[in-house]
Amino acid sequence: MRLLVTGGAGFIGSNLVRHLATSHPDWTLTILDALTYAANPANLADVVDGNRVKLVEGRIEDAPLVAKLVQESDAVAHLAAESHVDRSIHDAAPFVSTNVLGTQVLLEASRRRGIERFLHVSTDEVYGSLGEEGRFTESSPLQPRSPYAASKAGGDLLVQAWMHTYGFPAVIVRPSNTYGPYQYPEKLLPVLITNALEGRPLPIYGQGRNVRDWLWVGDLCRALEAALLRAAPGEVLNLGGGQERSNLETARQVLQLLGRPTSAIAFVPDRPGHDFRYALDSSRAQERLGWKARVSFEEGLARLVDWYRNNPDWWRAPKAQSEGFSRGFWGGVDGSSLPQETGATSSRSTP
Repeated sequence: MRLLVTGGAGFIGSNLVRHLATSHPDWTLTILDALTYAANPANLADVVDGNRVKLVEGRIEDAPLVAKLVQESDAVAHLAAESHVDRSIHDAAPFVSTNVLGTQVLLEASRRRGIERFLHVSTDEVYGSLGEEGRFTESSPLQPRSPYAASKAGGDLLVQAWMHTYGFPAVIVRPSNTYGPYQYPEKLLPVLITNALEGRPLPIYGQGRNVRDWLWVGDLCRALEAALLRAAPGEVLNLGGGQERSNLETARQVLQLLGRPTSAIAFVPDRPGHDFRYALDSSRAQERLGWKARVSFEEGLARLVDWYRNNPDWWRAPKAQSEGFSRGFWGGVDGSSLPQETGATSSRSTP
């Protein structure tokens, strides 16, 4: 198979490329990535060889470039996206451009090419927010509540329109919160772990009661591989980790692994429109793909803490870059501006 992977130098994309390069030595993989702030060619330095696995810098909104690469491919795995909710609240324009317009460009090029399989990687956030009970199914209405989630829902709807209008052979997958190596240090777990490693307080929105369903990136890569190979055209599949934790519980587990006190937790003003809970019913993916998540949150978190501990050269520079944005978004509170831990507790911290 000749597979085009958009966003393949980012977090999930680079993990997927590594997985497929190992699992399918007969496949050729072309990575299209804009190499914006959250992507890093170093993620793939030992995989890209310019032959079987090659990296092309460019945007999915670039129709001539996309058409050329799609013409050389049999299938597309579409992971390119702007993905940080806080940044979407600050400026939604790049999210609409990449996640909606870019998806349309890619869809049309793929339709004209007669592509065999189009895998669209979405998010559980398109469903909106849950209360304390229940899980989203694939039949749940799309009710996005942030500019990021709305842009991803827009992409989903375009894919569904292409499926219904043109009989386009697409599959949509909606994973829960994914974590693992190579994630840009602006998301929750990278921030918590790296702050803890640096002896800084761990910033938590509101009172930390928001609940997320965690999925190890290796488990997600197995699901994406199975969807490429076995999912029926037109399928929509939820991919949940089945590992729900409140953000406060998550921070406490990070601190426990690193031997730091819970007084290091610092509560910061809540994010506008912060969704309370996400949780997915993945029974359809289990039935259709024979897939389920294998890695427990405790096991995955321990692996991730070790990875960040052993790879400081990878995360220190991008972390410093991302903190400038965080300070502005949180009104000057991002962990670097909070008191350093000396045994005392900040006025915003609680056990």
